[in-house]
Amino acid sequence: MTHRDPAEPRPWRTVWRGIALRCVLVPLVVLSPLVALQPSADHRFNVYANGARYLYRPWELAGEAIRSVPQYLALGNFRPLGRMVEWLLDAVTFALTDLFGLPANISLRLVSFAAAIVLTLATVVLAECVVSRGRPFAGPPSAAAAVLPFAVGGSFVAAGRTSTTVLFGGLYFVTAALVLLVAAAAARTAGRNRLGARLGVATVLLGAALAAFNEMTCLAVPLATVVVLIRARLLGLSGRETVRGAGARFAALLWAGFLPVAVPVRAIIAAQCADGSCYSGSDVAPAGALGALPNRLTSWLPPMTWQRATEGPYGHTVTAALLVALVVLLPLVRRFWRDLPHCDTPDRRQAGALAATGFATLLLTATMGALNLQVQRLAAAGWWGLGWRDSALAGAAGGLLTVALLTGLFARSHRTARTHRLGTLAGVLLLVIVAAVATSANRDYRASAAAEKPPFVHDRVAQEIVDFDRSAAGDARRCALRDQFRSALPRDRRTGYPPEMRRFDQAVDTATRRLAGRPFCTEAP
Repeated sequence: MTHRDPAEPRPWRTVWRGIALRCVLVPLVVLSPLVALQPSADHRFNVYANGARYLYRPWELAGEAIRSVPQYLALGNFRPLGRMVEWLLDAVTFALTDLFGLPANISLRLVSFAAAIVLTLATVVLAECVVSRGRPFAGPPSAAAAVLPFAVGGSFVAAGRTSTTVLFGGLYFVTAALVLLVAAAAARTAGRNRLGARLGVATVLLGAALAAFNEMTCLAVPLATVVVLIRARLLGLSGRETVRGAGARFAALLWAGFLPVAVPVRAIIAAQCADGSCYSGSDVAPAGALGALPNRLTSWLPPMTWQRATEGPYGHTVTAALLVALVVLLPLVRRFWRDLPHCDTPDRRQAGALAATGFATLLLTATMGALNLQVQRLAAAGWWGLGWRDSALAGAAGGLLTVALLTGLFARSHRTARTHRLGTLAGVLLLVIVAAVATSANRDYRASAAAEKPPFVHDRVAQEIVDFDRSAAGDARRCALRDQFRSALPRDRRTGYPPEMRRFDQAVDTATRRLAGRPFCTEAP
C-alpha cells in the first residue's frame, strides 16, 4: 500500500467517522421516498400478528420457530433462525408504532432503512478486511472503503414488487450483511497461524446457524472460502501456508458445521417437493439456471433497476427528488474530498483482490437467484433488472465491483497524485448522480404504488390502527376498510370466509386489542 500524501495530520478516526456518516446518510437519502410505502404480501398481516404477539411475549419467539420446523419443511423451506429474525423485526416495527404512534407502514420502512445502513457498513467492513495488508481498522481506511457508501447506497432501488427494497427489506438486508460479515471474518483470519479452540468451536456453530437461517445465508460458506484464497494471494502466501493457515481452518470448520445441517434438510425438501407442490420461492431447478444466470448477473445494474422502478403511470425518472438528493449528497462529497489525502490508496493488486471478491459475491448471488423456477420464468419473459430476494446482496456485490474497477483505474501506482485524486473525485460524483437518480426512481415507484387500490387500503388500515377511534363512526370506517379489502380479493374468493379474510381479521384484531383493547371491526366474526 502506498504512503499517504504528506498533508497536514488528521486523526484517522475522524476519517472513519466520515465513512460511517456516509454509510448512514446515503442509504437514507436514496430510500427516503419509500418511507410511506404501503406494506405488501405477508407484511400486510405479519407486522400486526407477529409484531403484537412477540413484542409482548418475546419468550415465545424461539419456541414457535422450532415448533414450526416440520410445517415449513413440508412447504419446502427450512429457516428457523431466519424466522426468528423476521419476527423480531416485526416486533421492533410494532414497538415503533406503539411507542411513537407511527403507522405500521412507516415503522416497517424505518426498520428496513436501518437494516440497509447495516448492510452498507458490512460492505465497507468486508472491503477493508480484503484490501488491508496489515491489521484492518488499526490505521487509516483505504480509499475504496471511503468510496463504497456512495456505490452501495445507490443500489437500493425499488425494482419491482419482489425487490428486497420493497418486500422483506429488513430481513434480507440483515441476511446480506451477515453473509458479508462472515466473509470479512474469513479475510481477517487469512495469514494467521492459529485459530484458537474457542474460535474454532464458534466457527462450527456459525456454519450450522447459517444453514438454519435462510437460503441466502448459505452463500456465506462458499464466499468465505473464496475470500480466504483471495486474501492469501494478496498477502503472497504459498500454497502450503494457505492450506495450513488459520483462514483455511476457518473455512473448513464453517463447512463442518454447515453440511451436517444443510445436506439432510435439502434431502428432506427434495423428497417432500418432488411433486411440485411446495412453496415456489424455494424451488430449485438446476436445468434452467444457466439460461437465467445473465439476467441475475445484471439485476443490480442501475439503468435496469431504474426502469423497473419507473414502470408505473407516475414514472418520470427525473423529478424534483433528484435535485433534493443532490443537495443533500454533495456536502458528503466535499467531506470525502477533504478526507481523501488521509486515506491509504490501494494499488492495482489490492484493487484486483477487491474486484475478485465483488465478482465472487455477485456470481454466487446470481447463481442462487437463477436456480429458482420463478426467476427463470421471469428471465425468459425478458424482465431484466427485476428485483428478487437476491437483490440486497447483488447490490452490495455490484458496489464492491464498481469501486474496485474505479480504484484500479486510478491506482496511484500508475497515476500521478493529482490524476488519482481528480479521477477518484470524478468517479464519486458519478456515483452520487446514480444515487440521486435512484432516489427519484424510488419516488416514482412509491407514487405508482400509492395509486393502486389494495395498497391504499392497507395504508388507511395502518392509520386507523394507530389512531384508533372508539366511536361508532370509527368502527364504521374500519368495517368499511374491511369490506374494501374483501372487494380487492379475486372474484372467486370474495364470498364466505376465505383464508385471506381470516388472516386479515386475525392480524388487525391482534394489533388493535394490544393497542386499544378493542377489535378492529365489530362486524367481523
